[in-house]
Amino acid sequence: MDNLSSKEEKLQAFSRLLDIMDELREKCPWDKKQTLESLRHLTIEETYEMADAIIKNDLKELEKELGDVLLHIVFYARITSEMGLYDISHVIHTLCEKLIVRHPHIYGNVQADTEEQVKENWEQIKLKEGNKSVLSGVSKGAPSLVKAYRIQEKAAQVGFDWETGEQVWAKVQEELQEFKEELAQTENKEKTEQEFGDLLFSLVNLARKSGLNPDDALEYTNQKFIKRFSFIEERAKSLGKNLKDMSLEEMDAIWNEAKGEK
Repeated sequence: MDNLSSKEEKLQAFSRLLDIMDELREKCPWDKKQTLESLRHLTIEETYEMADAIIKNDLKELEKELGDVLLHIVFYARITSEMGLYDISHVIHTLCEKLIVRHPHIYGNVQADTEEQVKENWEQIKLKEGNKSVLSGVSKGAPSLVKAYRIQEKAAQVGFDWETGEQVWAKVQEELQEFKEELAQTENKEKTEQEFGDLLFSLVNLARKSGLNPDDALEYTNQKFIKRFSFIEERAKSLGKNLKDMSLEEMDAIWNEAKGEK
């Protein structure tokens, strides 16, 4: 822990970043050209890269990705300050005030001894702040899998939730059967798609009730598949073969070999 910075050093580093941001905005042709809109898709990309580093547990890469995301936050604040709206200090103070208000068990006299109680208090405070719905805090731009998890989580915080794991399992089985029947009986793509969505939603709920994050779980599987499929490609190349010319049985045999690789 000796390599960690003091508070003064952290403040100096942040001040250095602000100075560099100001200089780039004033002198760099690319940075001068950027707008809130032009940065948006880049910010999304950087956020996904940060999330990927976390999934891979690549902490050295995470250090760089955290910096990239921080740069974007500072960049947005610099642009809004030019618009005469607010600067980075306003952004930070607004965040601080929100954290204080939403943590009355730390900064007030509210009792909250468990994570569940903290979440319940959080939702009640947000409703008092003017949110018309418990679900209004769910990001409209979030990926569907993440959105489903957050919808269920927020609904559960006000008591709208299955009481037992058995009930959730029963719902999954029910939705699976309905999807199978719809798939077999009709060519109505829209209806079949809806049934598949219901099945996915119930599986997300099962993951949540089991203490799992479905988005993380799926990404781990994505990474595992990429690794094993890359193994097949490399093995085929070493054998002088093209994947398109190989049989499924040949590729499956290499796949099983890849499963034994660490």
